[in-house]
Amino acid sequence: MLSNHPFRSALAAALFVSLSCATVAPAHVAAQAPAERDNTAIKPEPRSGGWMTRHESFNARVEKGSVDLLMIGDSITHGWESSGREVWQKFYGKRNAVNLGIGGDRTQHVLWRLENGNIKGISPKLAVLMIGTNNCGSNTPEEIAEGVDAIVKKLRKELPKMKVLVLAIFPRGEDDNHGGRKVNMAANKLIAKQADGKMVHFLDINGKFLTDDRILTREVMPDLLHPREKGYGIWAEAMEPTVAKLMGEK
Repeated sequence: MLSNHPFRSALAAALFVSLSCATVAPAHVAAQAPAERDNTAIKPEPRSGGWMTRHESFNARVEKGSVDLLMIGDSITHGWESSGREVWQKFYGKRNAVNLGIGGDRTQHVLWRLENGNIKGISPKLAVLMIGTNNCGSNTPEEIAEGVDAIVKKLRKELPKMKVLVLAIFPRGEDDNHGGRKVNMAANKLIAKQADGKMVHFLDINGKFLTDDRILTREVMPDLLHPREKGYGIWAEAMEPTVAKLMGEK
């Protein structure tokens, strides 16, 4: 679902939220995470302003039906409508695909959206989920993985015939020493274990974005988080065989 609706300001504002993990170190997160604290990543929570407007536009779109493929996520998914526009048209323009990405979203925000109309009355073949990087500044890897699992369980409950492809949270920061990337890498190891290989699948394409030395360059992601057009091309090419297979095209 590509749209010229004026959500660019909301997407731009979300960059600040997304970049908040830039200096987070897993050791610090662990030190600040009492074992018995509530996990905010699994508690559905809405946002306000332009976020709610975009959420409601998703509901209006799915009410029209003809949805075979869902892309669910945060600003990185939202960006298919800007930097990734041409790549989207090439790979998904004829697949009845709907973009359910909102800049700045965390797992709890996606959960709220799924409970409030984003998947009501549709029967897609496949949902691609990539979420969690915005949680890395406030949640542990275990909590993030639990948030992703809650989303998958919600999708499976509401759309039991739909397959779910969970992507590893994309790399952020220049290298593996970046605090936010460390949190996400640890979360990815846990998220991978949630796949059953039947209705829920896990795919890690992160190496495709990195050099042999695991460096993320600005040629791929100019702010070391959000892909430019080249990055979206890498993304689409890397997951295309899996998408085609899970959608029953091959």
